[in-house]
Amino acid sequence: MNYPNTRAEAKATGATHYFTGKPCTRGHIALRKTKGACVECIKEDWAVDNERRKGKPKSEASKAAGKKYYEKNKEAVIARAQARTDEAKKQYKYKYKEKNLDLYRELVNARRRRFRLATPKWLTAEQKMEIRLKYRLAIELSRTLGIRHAVDHIVPLINDGVCGLHVPWNLRVITQEENLAKSNKHD
Repeated sequence: MNYPNTRAEAKATGATHYFTGKPCTRGHIALRKTKGACVECIKEDWAVDNERRKGKPKSEASKAAGKKYYEKNKEAVIARAQARTDEAKKQYKYKYKEKNLDLYRELVNARRRRFRLATPKWLTAEQKMEIRLKYRLAIELSRTLGIRHAVDHIVPLINDGVCGLHVPWNLRVITQEENLAKSNKHD
């Protein structure tokens, strides 16, 4: 594309950019906006400003603007999220987990506490070994078949109607997909 050579030419023709071929004050040989700034300098300034603002909490106005944008463009935002690759989703999840480590620790501890409270004291060592073997089987099936498997409580540990125990006869190995579909419902 042919750009005007001077700012005056750009203003006269109504162009938004011009190119002199000479370095700017920072040494960039790049397009310049008709308003007078080097495009590369603007990019550098934005990067510095974004880096500076990264650690600061968002203002209420910024949060409100984000919510407004989401409501207005909900379908597009969801479509972009679904179009992300599995690797990108994994990276996002990893970064979220790093930022919210306390939340994850709390959730893991709550889950362990639920299991501990649902495991009766009268279980024998063989029955406890049976439980461990079911978890090992789920891991092995996931590895060999390439489909994630999980250990499911037939009668869920948390349910409005009935609560089960963490015992071998209440456990079964099923696919992760089936387990998520079942949630904490009792068959």
